[in-house]
Amino acid sequence: MGNPRDVVFEAFIGDLSHDGRGVAHVDGKTVFVADALPGERVRANLIRKHRHFDEARAEGILEASPDRVAPRCPHFGVCGGCVLQHLAPAAQIAAKQNVLAQNFARIGHVEPARWLAPLTADGWGYRRRARLSVKCVPKKGKTLVGFRERDPRFVADLAHCDVLDPSLGEKLGVLGALLNDMQGAASIPQIEFSAGDVARVLVFRHLQPLPGADQEKLAAFGREQGFAILLQPGGADSVHALEPGEIDLHYSLPAYGLNLAFTALDFVQVNARINQKMIAHALELLQPGAKDRVLDLFCGLGNFSLPIAQHAARVCGVEGDTGLVERARSNAAANGVANAEFHVGDLAGDVRGSAWARAEWDLMLLDPPRSGAEGLLRQLPGKSVRRVVYVSCHPASLARDAGTLVRMHGFRLEAAGVMDMFPHTAHVESIALFER
Repeated sequence: MGNPRDVVFEAFIGDLSHDGRGVAHVDGKTVFVADALPGERVRANLIRKHRHFDEARAEGILEASPDRVAPRCPHFGVCGGCVLQHLAPAAQIAAKQNVLAQNFARIGHVEPARWLAPLTADGWGYRRRARLSVKCVPKKGKTLVGFRERDPRFVADLAHCDVLDPSLGEKLGVLGALLNDMQGAASIPQIEFSAGDVARVLVFRHLQPLPGADQEKLAAFGREQGFAILLQPGGADSVHALEPGEIDLHYSLPAYGLNLAFTALDFVQVNARINQKMIAHALELLQPGAKDRVLDLFCGLGNFSLPIAQHAARVCGVEGDTGLVERARSNAAANGVANAEFHVGDLAGDVRGSAWARAEWDLMLLDPPRSGAEGLLRQLPGKSVRRVVYVSCHPASLARDAGTLVRMHGFRLEAAGVMDMFPHTAHVESIALFER
């Protein structure tokens, strides 16, 4: 058989896949077509054949969708950071809600009694956290810095990025020039970026000690461009500042008069604008009252717990990451929140022996990782919990867990909706309300 890349065919695109590719059916076989949108007729190039499906890329749009727009970024189609810039923002939201609805129906066999209005904000310059890849390419005579390309073996050569916080997004070219000028650049595989309300931090992971001259260049770059520079020679606990001095890394939640401190590698919600709206939304759904006891699972550094504490009698946050629990406790103390307590707990394991799991709670909030809360929901919530708000970063795990809450614990899926935490990507973040 010849090279599949020589095969060109025409196809009608009927749907959008969970990763943002168009879905076609050709000769009875499903084909995922990159850069194609539902309702379009395209000329496509076959890229890869598999047993049950094929992969292709749209080479020409024969009939365009009315929702097709010109991508803002010149790297679109190569860089893997965004896959939906060619789809109008309102249509992106509709596609994400469709993915969520399909997952509820197919995996959870549930349907929300009502759909919540989507949470949206400005879709550009929103990323306050990012991990950039670095690669020395001797053939090009330069060091590349950016997100991985769609083919993850390669790093996109970015001079500018419109979805990153502008403090970094507008300076990728300068950062690339710095790396190009460093003797030890080949030992740097990645750079982590974190932006608080005041400080902007870059963490340089390096596999070999960096020469003194390189460290001086990094320090000068940090001073000139307004970044605190941290080095990471080993694991997460090896991170240290290149120069002495306090780094004020925090974000504020003005609606609650709170400031939450975090460290450069801590998990924080990537999109600050959506995070503010999401907290208000979660509180509105949870409806904590002055006598309510609230359990906040996967609580991180207190992003939900501390605002909830202003409305409830008592809040208990549980998190598996010891560092985040320490930050949650110090954030509670620094903000004068006395009715919130925080515990380290393995939420993927057996929690039934924990005092917090045996206690009675009125309300529960869950914000699990992509894998969801399958094991946990076999043990909790107890009979006293009358309402659950579930914040999800993966629609399939939410749908599965929704089925468990409905069929095993006697809840009904009262409401659900999407939150556009990652505009122009296929990531579907959502929130769901369950009532006993």
